[in-house]
Amino acid sequence: MKTIKIAFLSFVAACTMASCDFLEKEPYKIVPENYFQNETEAQNFLTGAYANLAQSTFYGGDYMVLVGGDDLEFYGGSTGRISNTGLICNNTTTSDAAVTQFWANLYNGIERTNMFLEEIDKVPGISAEKCAQYKSEARFLRAFYYFNLVQCWGDVPLKLESTYSSGTVTNKDIARTDKNVIYKFIVKEMEEAADEGLLSANELGYKPSRISQSAAWGILARVYLFWAGEHYRDGKPASAETNSYFERASFFGQKVMAEGHDLADDYWDTFIDMCSNKYNTTGSNESIWEVEFAGDGTGDVRSEGRIGNTIGLQCSDFSSQSALVGKADPGYSYGFLWATPKLYDLYTENGDKKRFTWNIAPFTYRALDADADAGIKGKTGIVGRTFENKELYELVTGAGWYGEKSYDYDGPDEGKEFANKTSQRGDVYKKAVAADKVRKDLCCAKFRREYEPATKRNKNLTSINFPILRYSDVLLMVAEAENEYQGYPTDLAKRCLKEVRDRAGITDHTGSLNSQVAFRNAIKDERAMELCFEYTRRFDLIRWGEFVEKMNEQVDLALSGTHWNQGSQAAPFYRVTSAYQYFPIPDAEKAVNKLITDNNPGW
Repeated sequence: MKTIKIAFLSFVAACTMASCDFLEKEPYKIVPENYFQNETEAQNFLTGAYANLAQSTFYGGDYMVLVGGDDLEFYGGSTGRISNTGLICNNTTTSDAAVTQFWANLYNGIERTNMFLEEIDKVPGISAEKCAQYKSEARFLRAFYYFNLVQCWGDVPLKLESTYSSGTVTNKDIARTDKNVIYKFIVKEMEEAADEGLLSANELGYKPSRISQSAAWGILARVYLFWAGEHYRDGKPASAETNSYFERASFFGQKVMAEGHDLADDYWDTFIDMCSNKYNTTGSNESIWEVEFAGDGTGDVRSEGRIGNTIGLQCSDFSSQSALVGKADPGYSYGFLWATPKLYDLYTENGDKKRFTWNIAPFTYRALDADADAGIKGKTGIVGRTFENKELYELVTGAGWYGEKSYDYDGPDEGKEFANKTSQRGDVYKKAVAADKVRKDLCCAKFRREYEPATKRNKNLTSINFPILRYSDVLLMVAEAENEYQGYPTDLAKRCLKEVRDRAGITDHTGSLNSQVAFRNAIKDERAMELCFEYTRRFDLIRWGEFVEKMNEQVDLALSGTHWNQGSQAAPFYRVTSAYQYFPIPDAEKAVNKLITDNNPGW
């Protein structure tokens, strides 16, 4: 099931980011001509190109503070922490370590794919079909890494040969290429990869660990939508080709719709699978492409990430108490990412209780102080959960929702105050409070460690997978693209939106959305409710030309303190300028690449 992870184990020691000489074969350094000797070696090399996705500098860690921070989430916590890396707290610099390492990781992945594509045709005994598949995966990965570079930095160096391609180190200094040229390269590579060698999702058993045709077409739709909005961050009018980008986004999204994907019956099913190291167990095939993680910090399998730990349901640390397992220790999370009141209000205004109770923490874990007389130090573990209110308690524990798949803490006591702390067991809910006192900044709860299969959970490392592309995103991209391309919401656009809302169990309002503007706004809200905390929102705001405006709108709300307990801490994070629509070119890159002489606007 975790084939890419397992194959990576034999390769991981050789695939470090520290050097271009990332492949070692004892007792000598590997160079292309003495490595690609058979199909297994070729496959291992390709796995190394996939591995960049899971690096701590990408989805394995830093991505959450690099592209996080939008009008739906902020960096918070009870200790008032502020991230000193990434863009999430509006305090980055051109020497920011996370920014520098993300740039290096993306180009490292490009170097690996360039080397692979230069050598794959020389592998003895590899079949034509397998060669075409591997080449297509490498071409797509290279294009995907370039898409991340363009999304974040705009114009970047376009390097299509490995540094070692001529047998010596070459091409160290490369000027930035116009991003529109790179976009043309990206869409060509992705489309040809899908047509010439990628397997269908069905042929891959709908396991989202490898790149399928569905993944390529879905990401193509995303690329075209972002390309269509590029003119906004450059302060320019739309080009003559812009409308055609919407048409292409719809075209590729519809290709995915014909590949046997569907929405899981319940919103949380896909995320429980991701947290449990499982794939599409409901048979819906909703998850199309995931970044894989595995292991618990011990043993032979070591491919862990930080999903559920950096971003996850906040919980105390019991990792040092080996006797506490299962529901007594549902997994430590810093809970750095919190929902803004804007997201809370979107859910309540739409009557969206299912996605609300999964994405925003409806409860906090509750631990008992240890009995000092028994000689126990610290806490005795989690003994129950305190829900934000009675309605959330009843929905999760009594509505046949995910509560049935969650830990069962016996003995609900309906919010009574306890004099005897040893009786504080089970699920409870807080007493009702005045409407103007309700807290609306709650912890992100999308990635929950309690579903991890490990008996004893590592404090910081998790095996939770991260969603790059889900079918609901494809449906919403098709709906948006149809509306923009045609100038009005087509029947297809309405059907796609309705399908997502139906799964959420909320009212179908598509019959009243008859104008392009009304439907556009509905799509923006729906993407917020469906895809929050999956790191699409910042780029959505940028491509809609709304990033600076929507971020700064949060400042006054944060400072007011109304419903936002951490507002005074968060307010400075939202005073962004237009410079934050791009990442800064790292100082480290400018120091070694003499042909990059300028930086992005404002940096």
